[in-house]
Amino acid sequence: MHKIKLGTWLALAAMLMVSCQRMEMTAPGFLVPKTVDQDASLPSLTVNGFQLHVESFGDPTDPLLILIHGGPGGDYRSMLQAKDLADDGFLVVCYDQIGSGLSQRVDASVLEEPGSLDVYFDNLGSLIDHFQRSDSQKVFLAGHSWGAMLASGFVNQYPNRVDGLVLGEPGGLTWPQTEEYLSRSNHIQFFSEALNNALYPEQMFAGRDEHEVLDYKAAQFTSFENAPGNAIGNAGIYPFWRNGAVIFNASIDYADTYGLDFTTHLEQFEPKVLFLYSELNTAYGREWAETVAAPYPNSEVLEVKGSGHEMFYFGWQDLYPKMLTYLTQMR
Repeated sequence: MHKIKLGTWLALAAMLMVSCQRMEMTAPGFLVPKTVDQDASLPSLTVNGFQLHVESFGDPTDPLLILIHGGPGGDYRSMLQAKDLADDGFLVVCYDQIGSGLSQRVDASVLEEPGSLDVYFDNLGSLIDHFQRSDSQKVFLAGHSWGAMLASGFVNQYPNRVDGLVLGEPGGLTWPQTEEYLSRSNHIQFFSEALNNALYPEQMFAGRDEHEVLDYKAAQFTSFENAPGNAIGNAGIYPFWRNGAVIFNASIDYADTYGLDFTTHLEQFEPKVLFLYSELNTAYGREWAETVAAPYPNSEVLEVKGSGHEMFYFGWQDLYPKMLTYLTQMR
């Protein structure tokens, strides 16, 4: 039996440790949380061939309330306080949109063709079909930011499928309108630590899944508030699981290429709409809220106190009673 010197053993052990560490660092879940197709313990539902991160709270026979998060590419973690409404007699459903949050990742090609943005509405319609037990069970949508735009786009196409809407600061309901709002609200801090992390040398990400790398980089921008009124000291960072960088870029590219207009049939939506804007987001305000809400024939515009744009998280204490009053009236 050959003797191996101590130095050789140490060198071999070091090589094995580095090899194991490299395997762990390139495994799913190291940079960002795993998605539902990578972690079977996460609650999920397959919708139109896409595996989505979905949770429900409450009695399945109660009026249905579906929460639609912002983004594109965000997740519903910052809206989870709305599950309180399950105790008030509503079936609350939360889901991460296609390619977003902890839902299965998709390629940008899913939004390449004209009309392909309808995938968002098709998935939302299928969720309603899945959770609605009877035609008499009322359906409500509550959307925040991009999610409020999608909620409007859905009722623009299907005005008879929804019994009420809660909209929290949709940027706009047309693409030019949205671009106008974004020009006031997006102020990237180009010398911030977040930006430096996002531009970290590419060789540090060698061997990793492209979606994980891009989602990790996108998270660096989400780690600080970028719209006026959001940041209140360290409390300005709202909770999220994971960004969907590819679907974000694909959605913006789609809007830039084909435009969007979610107002063409809104006059057919008869129920009253609760339209919310935040006290501290100076890029929005009541005047802009009334401008965006104008295509709806019946809307109530209210301010959420003590919050910036992320009102479903920072402003929940003031938002909750306003939302509950509205939903109770409409149920």
